[in-house]
Amino acid sequence: MSHADSAPESPPAPPVDDRPPALALTHIAKRFGNAQALRDATLVVKPGSLHALLGENGAGKSTLLHVAFGHLRPDHGEIAVDGLPRSFGSPADAIHAGLGMVHQHFRLVPAMTVAENVALGRPGRRLALERVADEIREVGEESGLRVDPAARVSTLGVAAQQRVEIVKALLRGARMLILDEPTAVLAPSEAVELLAWVRRYVDRGNAAVLITHKLREALGVADMVTVLRRGDDVLTAPVGSVDERALIEAMIGSPATVGSGMGMAVGAGVEVGVGSQQGYWASGARPRPSVVMSLGAASYRDPLGISRLDSVTLDVHAGEILGVAGVEGAGQHELMRLLAGRLSPTDGTAVLPQTIGFVPEDRQRDALALSRSLVDNVLLRDAGQRHGRMRWSTERARTAALLSAYDVRGGTPLSLASSLSGGNQQKLVLARELADDPPALVVESPTRGLDVHAGAAVLDRLRAARARGIAVVVYSSDLDELLLLADRVVVAYDGRVREVPTTREAIGQALVGAY
Repeated sequence: MSHADSAPESPPAPPVDDRPPALALTHIAKRFGNAQALRDATLVVKPGSLHALLGENGAGKSTLLHVAFGHLRPDHGEIAVDGLPRSFGSPADAIHAGLGMVHQHFRLVPAMTVAENVALGRPGRRLALERVADEIREVGEESGLRVDPAARVSTLGVAAQQRVEIVKALLRGARMLILDEPTAVLAPSEAVELLAWVRRYVDRGNAAVLITHKLREALGVADMVTVLRRGDDVLTAPVGSVDERALIEAMIGSPATVGSGMGMAVGAGVEVGVGSQQGYWASGARPRPSVVMSLGAASYRDPLGISRLDSVTLDVHAGEILGVAGVEGAGQHELMRLLAGRLSPTDGTAVLPQTIGFVPEDRQRDALALSRSLVDNVLLRDAGQRHGRMRWSTERARTAALLSAYDVRGGTPLSLASSLSGGNQQKLVLARELADDPPALVVESPTRGLDVHAGAAVLDRLRAARARGIAVVVYSSDLDELLLLADRVVVAYDGRVREVPTTREAIGQALVGAY
């Protein structure tokens, strides 16, 4: 017998899956004004697979999947479903092609019943609610996603409302589900139950995309993973070939490959914010200054009873910039509003100064009256404390002085706030909130939507406020911005807040619960 005859047989090659992708988004670009949300993003989802989509806040994840579902039209790129080119003008087109989307913020009408919500959008004038109710019960029995068709949505908990959204998508024939942070609002046991169902759904030949910030969740349940960073896909790999460290590096980059959003590089040895004076006590020559804001075991539950912050203890001192980081839903927004005095803790204590400057993330919605003059907007700061007659000439002169001091261009005190550019609107809000040198200032996303020049001017103002002894708290999704600005950094994750070293690696790991 020859050597060839005695050689063991090679194992059979695995079957080749020649089915076209369930969804292919190729070279997608999308711009909103001056902001390039997607540059050249590609996502290919195989049939029968669960594909996790990861990335920092602002990386483009939700934008990409809103393009896939017809909420947005791409500026460039191609969409294909089951190998067929598609052009979606609306979500109805995507639903017709077999896609379903479960949004992080549910699209349900609270005053209506489950059956009425599921029936919304169906063709025909008459809503056959009894038939819809029967269908809800049937899909509940088949999938395990049971929900009472007659229940009003307003009476349901978050997990039940999410089941309604999924059932609605299934009854519209979804062969592929897009799930945007589905476990962010669920208790741990509910999250496990949901992900087990999604796993069964794809194992039956369907497909799903899971947007999540929880790396262990992605590694534990998904087949493939794609990471977006600043509008580009930077990694796509089978889950078994990557670990948490590789995903973190792909999400946040390395100091050698990623520069600051303000156009300033962060060096490999950065340990503290570049250019930071570390408050008044960096050299040790001066004692640590007084505490200006303090949270003691503070917890917060939202109106639905969901825990957003859990037993946070934190002190903020005069003359420091405290940086806050956190992925969407981690609790950082509630933390900022507790420190700004806009929310009260449901448990624990918050000891705050009487006057706190606050620059919210959405300046047009939460900080400005766009249809009013600049002088009116400046007066908003202390409108509730004014009594008696007001000298408008004095207020106009005061506003003009603020516009000059903060280099707010493009308007006079009588100009409408809507006439200013985004950068000048931001400088106006900052000027108003700092006008009387409050003891504390809370700022969300200070350079959001600003060009390099305007953003640098805003950051300089925050440094100047610190130099005057103001306690400054800044939230930013841009890690480079925090490294350049902050003396200390705290990271919110799953409702808990902890201080971490001011290094890219430590912050990045803490953002996903790996530090």
